Amino acid sequence: MPTTLTLLGISGSLRRHSHNTVLLRACQELAPADVEVVIRRLHDVPLYDRDLEEHGFPAPVRELREAIGAADGLLLATPEYNRSVSGVLKNAIDWVSRGKDSPLEDRPTAVLSAAGRGGGRRAQAHLTEILEHKRVDLLAPTVCIPRAWEHIDDGRLVTETYRREVAALLTACRARILEQRAETTG
Repeated sequence: MPTTLTLLGISGSLRRHSHNTVLLRACQELAPADVEVVIRRLHDVPLYDRDLEEHGFPAPVRELREAIGAADGLLLATPEYNRSVSGVLKNAIDWVSRGKDSPLEDRPTAVLSAAGRGGGRRAQAHLTEILEHKRVDLLAPTVCIPRAWEHIDDGRLVTETYRREVAALLTACRARILEQRAETTG
């Protein structure tokens, strides 16, 4: 019986009707049959504070770290705020990157953006710099959807070109996870 792979999708936006959360729901819809996409919200993650960390990770941070550690790979959907990654996503990364046992290290990770005119390219560039510091296994290509409002209708990604790009990215994630498993077992 084939094993189901799990991708944890994290949106860098807290908005109820976030384009990046819609993008993660499209990932759920377009994932290969043996891949499950689980979306994790960041609403309860407190602002990073070293004083809090010294007393142990707060419960929402522990839960996020455990969810990342249990997933086979990550999907990070980042909006572009002021030409960079959102503070919400950066804060979550600050928390989960702490310590020698960071669940980010060597984790296959894909980056997606549904944003304004540039499609989130600048945010993705900054996010890549942040993630490379923790030796995250970043996949290429990424998905950038410019003028996201033109490609989302009724909470759904509708433009076929971008749906194909998302599907291709998910297939690449699946392949990288299986390749990484083969490297560790063989």
